[in-house]
Amino acid sequence: MTTIKLTKMQGCGNDFVIIDKQEFDKTGLSMTELAKKVCDRHFGVGADGMIIPDTTTSETDLGWYFYNLDGSTAQMCGNGMRCFAKYVFDKGLVNKKSFSVKTLAGVIKPEILDDGMVRVDMGHPILEDEKIPFKGERTIKILDKEFKITPVSMGNPHCVIFTEDDPMELALKYGPEIEKHPFFPEKTNVEFVRVISKDEIEMRVYERGCGITLACGTGACASQVACVLNNLTENKIKVNLLGGAVYVEWSGIAGNVTNNVYLTGPANYTFYADYIL
Repeated sequence: MTTIKLTKMQGCGNDFVIIDKQEFDKTGLSMTELAKKVCDRHFGVGADGMIIPDTTTSETDLGWYFYNLDGSTAQMCGNGMRCFAKYVFDKGLVNKKSFSVKTLAGVIKPEILDDGMVRVDMGHPILEDEKIPFKGERTIKILDKEFKITPVSMGNPHCVIFTEDDPMELALKYGPEIEKHPFFPEKTNVEFVRVISKDEIEMRVYERGCGITLACGTGACASQVACVLNNLTENKIKVNLLGGAVYVEWSGIAGNVTNNVYLTGPANYTFYADYIL
């Protein structure tokens, strides 16, 4: 029997188990195996993902290992990055409030704000089909409906769909089919977005490798990019998620995506635990 220490955190209800590398080393498991165990909501702790800080990188202040609840890796996670940033700062793994993190999506730069919120420089969006990756048309037929879509990558693929219907109902019914559609060779996150005003939207998400979640930071960013590209909102908006609200800012325009996206939102501790494998 092996016992490891872990921390549970959440950002707008998007929840994560954070485990230090030395604790992981005790398990004798692969990271994929451990993620499946601890993220299981019946036999484990329960979470949307597992994060392990990497203190060995020389290219950035820190790195991370990020796994979805099904054991797959993800290039980036905005809510996870906010939780990670607060955790490593509070634990003293970094000694500054603004720092760099190596991820599979490149270098991400979080900043701990004075009010406790975390602002993350998410880098610039990717719109080139082959880099998303996306191989298809801007209209997709799923079951009994046809949707106009905006593919965007925030280091991971997203399919943004605007609607005037209930976005949650659409996410539940059509999200699983779109996630694995052949248009997206690496599968995709699926966002259904209802525009409330020029500076506010409502978004529901079916996440790749997770299913319906209470929040998705990269999805919020992809949705804001899609809004700007389709002339639906201003450059800074409030994104209402099932688990709370985040704020996204992007000053890019169609044809000019070199400006970075900034995501600001909460990151909160849930509990600390000794977990018995």
